[in-house]
Amino acid sequence: MAIEPVRRSFAILEALSQRPHATIAVLAGETSLPRPTVVRLLGTLVELGYVTQVSRSLGYRLTNRVLALAQGIRFIDHLVDIAAPHMQHFTQDHGWPLYLGSISHRAITIRYSTAAESPLSFERTALQRRSPLLSGALGRAWLAFSTDEERRAILRDLGVRYDAKLATAFARIRRDGHAFSVVTRTARLQGIAVAIHRNERVLGCISMRFTRSAMTEAAAGERYGAPLTALARAIAFDVANE
Repeated sequence: MAIEPVRRSFAILEALSQRPHATIAVLAGETSLPRPTVVRLLGTLVELGYVTQVSRSLGYRLTNRVLALAQGIRFIDHLVDIAAPHMQHFTQDHGWPLYLGSISHRAITIRYSTAAESPLSFERTALQRRSPLLSGALGRAWLAFSTDEERRAILRDLGVRYDAKLATAFARIRRDGHAFSVVTRTARLQGIAVAIHRNERVLGCISMRFTRSAMTEAAAGERYGAPLTALARAIAFDVANE
């Protein structure tokens, strides 16, 4: 049987993990906990070092101590720590939001995003959102730049046959240096993604999401393909020399 104070504490932590920061009112609404309970739990979490108060208006956010609870994914944390400043600078320079993803159980999981810092963003958070491997820009970039052995293993796990059509698509992505999402004609958003790779190993992928009304795929590739590739190389270099 669940111990209620522990369950409530994790409900607060999970709610905070979905956004850069949150007020007591937001946390109470999302967790369905009474405000006095939220205040008490936040006080304990602050005292333990897992949460800190940003300001009276912005509320609270998680601290880096939460990362210690997930020792099994320390490399992902390390990659995020290195990639975050590079991604932030890109968003400051170009405006569009970026998303860092890594492969996780037949999909790409978003590990970090600059959406909250982007004036052109259409969402405030995307952490832990899962993106499909075969149709999402992140997944297509991952598959295209993986080794042939890894690519075949991933596709086999997905139950997908590696045929000539897929081989041609991945060859084109490698030639262009970036991948696009496979979207319907009526889709409002599009993504362009590049792979962060070192010694033939894909470490992660970064995508830039943009509105299709702002530019075509061709224009996005011409304008942002090279800067995104340079960004991925800078991150890979820092990972190798850390």
